[in-house]
Amino acid sequence: MIDLKALNSTLEQLETERGISRETIIETIEDAIAAAYKRDYGKKGQIIKAKFDIETGKTVFSQVKIVVDDSMIKPEDEEGEEGEIEEKKNEIEGNEDEERKVRFNPERHIMIDEAQKIKKEVEPGEEMIFPLDSKEDYGRIAAQTGKQVIIQRIREAERNSIFEEFKNREGEVVSGIIQRIEGGNIFLDLGRTTAVLPRDEQVWGERYRIGERIKALIFLIEQTPRGINIYLSRSHPRFLTKLFEMEVPEITAGTVEIRSVAREAGSRSKIAVLSNKEEIDPVGSCVGQKGVRVGTVISELGGEKIDIVEWSDESERFIINALSPARVLEVDIKPKGKEALVTVDEDQVSLAIGKRGQNVRLAAKLTGWKLDIRSRSGESIAQATGEGEVSGKGIEPKN
Repeated sequence: MIDLKALNSTLEQLETERGISRETIIETIEDAIAAAYKRDYGKKGQIIKAKFDIETGKTVFSQVKIVVDDSMIKPEDEEGEEGEIEEKKNEIEGNEDEERKVRFNPERHIMIDEAQKIKKEVEPGEEMIFPLDSKEDYGRIAAQTGKQVIIQRIREAERNSIFEEFKNREGEVVSGIIQRIEGGNIFLDLGRTTAVLPRDEQVWGERYRIGERIKALIFLIEQTPRGINIYLSRSHPRFLTKLFEMEVPEITAGTVEIRSVAREAGSRSKIAVLSNKEEIDPVGSCVGQKGVRVGTVISELGGEKIDIVEWSDESERFIINALSPARVLEVDIKPKGKEALVTVDEDQVSLAIGKRGQNVRLAAKLTGWKLDIRSRSGESIAQATGEGEVSGKGIEPKN
């Protein structure tokens, strides 16, 4: 006997906690009961439907038959292997009329003349419903089959529900609790599902602990037969952008834009910002009063240094800003190769280049220009491309 009170309670819980609709679960139960019935009592080719009444717990069974006429039936000489070959041939040649033909099965089909004796206005292709005897005891195997189908369908419905919830959330920041760490990959509990933070998407130098709550960017969502896979990143430049969007109201409002980002996760980043209103200082908006806004982002990133510079449509000005904190004397633009010769004083060379070329490398990435850092005497000290490659005698070798 079905405990209807418990069943209703379960349906409410699935709808509230997992986002699976009541109707979906009832359809699942009906499909499972129909499958169990067919297993024990059905015949080959039968289409069996079950209608479950959630109020009374009773189930009504019915058999569906499709109305056909002579033009829809395959000739008897097409039965067997030759018929299957002919059917394949019709599929390949695109013969739709032949594809629509079926082999008559009295358990699945009913001829039009017989159907019209029951329902005068019936047309070929329609379905007719015939009641079946209700069976209260399906047997141990059938009951187990029904149970497994219900579990499977509920899992499918839950996977679909989760996918619907997350499919449009790529590029968003989520917060999750570290559930486990396996093979360097970190698994985060997001509430309804688990996401993975791969080793390659983690920030170098960060330490993660089970039970700790962290934020990360959803950078890939994929649906597979086994479920939904959600991949996270803390090293992606977009993660830095989203953190600033969360902390700076002017960015959310659209008055300040982040136009470019160059990031070496865990070490240092540069962002270029632009104001759409003259009275608003884009750099000051991102820094915040007493540095509280940028400080919050830095804390989230474990102390990663962040340079905020002003974007400019003038290439010379933008390059000067990007090389901050170094003071630039002159920028000579060569548009053909998108190359810029940058002259700085001797005491600004180390600042312009940065440790192991990091400052000039990030500036080149940020602007998209190849930068050639030169001293006042004209001597070339370091070069960096927009792809982040850096060379020159001013670059410290890596240990």
